[in-house]
Amino acid sequence: MTELEITSESAEQTIEIGRRIGEQLRGGEVMGVCGELGSGKTHLIKGISAGAGTGGGREVSSPTFVIVNEYKGRLDIYHIDAYRLDSIDEFERIGFDDFCYDGSAVLIEWADKIEAALAGTDYIRVELFHSGTSRRDMRIRNLPEYISLQA
Repeated sequence: MTELEITSESAEQTIEIGRRIGEQLRGGEVMGVCGELGSGKTHLIKGISAGAGTGGGREVSSPTFVIVNEYKGRLDIYHIDAYRLDSIDEFERIGFDDFCYDGSAVLIEWADKIEAALAGTDYIRVELFHSGTSRRDMRIRNLPEYISLQA
């Protein structure tokens, strides 16, 4: 597992970074995506979903009100938005454990709200930070060795 810092200059580049991650996912990964409003969480997940073969990411939208969206592709992608969840118990009741299997990847926006539920796991943690109008800095922790973001 490695830690990586990377900068995106645009929403399109954030999607491309996500696409490169999604292409290399093997299944069984859990990724927590953290950052302020407008920091690029959903754009990153659009890219990951596209890279995992779900149709280009166009179908990806933040599931703030439905809590979980599922996208079918090479991997089953479960896109969870924890923003409106009030407790770890509520997070567990949405079926998180059922989403975690070899042929899936679970992507959690606002993961910092439910991080205690992920303690003790090797989940990939991505933090996005505003560093300009369209520029975003990303810190990725626990990135598996089989995922490379080298150009």
